[in-house]
Amino acid sequence: MSGKGRGLGVAAVVVGLLGVVLALGSFVYARNSYGSSTISSQSMAPTYKPGDRIIFEKVGGDEVHHGDVVLFSAPDRYGFTANVMQRVVGVGGDEVVCCTGSGTGARITVNGKPLSEPYVARGDVDGVHKTYDVKVPKGRLFLLGDNRANAMDSRFFASDHDGTVAESAVRGRVTDDRTSAVGIGSTVIGGVVLALVGIGLGIAAFVVRRRRAAPVAPWPVQQG
Repeated sequence: MSGKGRGLGVAAVVVGLLGVVLALGSFVYARNSYGSSTISSQSMAPTYKPGDRIIFEKVGGDEVHHGDVVLFSAPDRYGFTANVMQRVVGVGGDEVVCCTGSGTGARITVNGKPLSEPYVARGDVDGVHKTYDVKVPKGRLFLLGDNRANAMDSRFFASDHDGTVAESAVRGRVTDDRTSAVGIGSTVIGGVVLALVGIGLGIAAFVVRRRRAAPVAPWPVQQG
């Protein structure tokens, strides 16, 4: 193979392999680290409404914090295996009490401190006028929907660990930051482009090789 053809061949292999590694690596990372889902209920309105598409990070329950919106699975509680989405109000060791004040001035307290919840529907943190005083066990979470008047959350399962959910039931944490997802998508696309460029270079190397290998007549050929 000529120097030019050899150079094109090497470039094709290097660029093509780099593209495949980038595309597959980014795809596998995204698949293992992120997921997406479509909202189907009113329980998290107005923050998330039916039909909204969400992206979530695949993290464990021990990685979530107060205020995080999480997806979890509790088939024994809800009778289905699909993920449920609610907000973390209490973590292990917290005391969650409802409520101080009344009406739109009512507040849930966590460890005696009033909780600011600007995300709740109509400013109603109570919703169903159901009082509770829960000490969240270690390794469990107290979860509420943002639409307190229309959410089947920890308040309604007092007989099951005071309504708390095991951290192990958490499947992910909802994120509104699309930067990571866009970055990963761009890397996948970039990898595919590099792989195609590698294929193009490989074709060019093949063409150059064929041209160099074409036989040349040892004497002039007269035209008839």
